[in-house]
Amino acid sequence: MSETTERRVRQAAIELFATRGFHGTGIRDLAEAAGLSSATLYHYMGTKEDLLASIMRVSLERVLDNAARLLADVTSPVERIARLIALHVMTHAEQKLETRVVDGEIRALSESRRPEIVALRDQYEDLWQDAIDTGCREGLLRTSAPRVARLALLEMCSGISHWYSADGPLKLDDLAAHYIEMALGALGANCSIESVHSVVIDVQAVTRAP
Repeated sequence: MSETTERRVRQAAIELFATRGFHGTGIRDLAEAAGLSSATLYHYMGTKEDLLASIMRVSLERVLDNAARLLADVTSPVERIARLIALHVMTHAEQKLETRVVDGEIRALSESRRPEIVALRDQYEDLWQDAIDTGCREGLLRTSAPRVARLALLEMCSGISHWYSADGPLKLDDLAAHYIEMALGALGANCSIESVHSVVIDVQAVTRAP
C-alpha cells in the first residue's frame, strides 16, 4: 500500500472511530471512506483492531516524545505542570478526532492488546502526577487529593476536543494560557502572565515543529 493510501485509510479510521466508535464502524464503512474495496482494505491493514491499536500507539508515543522535549531540564514542578497543560490542550484541540479515539476507545481493545496502550497512557499521566506530587511536597502546589487533581485536570483539558474551533473568538494559544491560569489557580500556585505566555510559546514550538 502506498504511503498516500495508508494515510487515507488511517484518516478514515480516525474519523469513523471518533464519530461512530470502534464497534459502530464496520469494515465496509472503512473501505468506503478510504475509497477502497473491502478485500483490498483487509489485505493491507490487518485487522480493525490492529488499526485502532496503531492509531493509539502513534498518538501516545508522539505526545510522550513532545512531553520529554518540553520537560527536559525543567526542574520547577509548577512549570512542568504548566507545560503539560498547554501540551494537552493544544494536542486535543489540533488533533481532536485522534485524541477522542485514544481517550474513548481503549475499552474496545482486547485483553491481549490493551496492556501496551494502557502502559503508554499511564506513562504520560505519571508525568502529571509526579509534577503535582513534587509541587505539593515543596509547598508550591496545594491540594488534599493529588490523584484526584490529576484526573480532574486531564478531564478538563481533554474536553477542548469537543468544542474548540479555529474559527472561534479566541486563538488556541490564548485558550492554552487561560487553561494554565485556571489549572494553576485550582492548585493554589502563583504564575505571572509573562511566564504563562512563555510556556505557551515553548509548547507551540514543539507541537508545530515540522
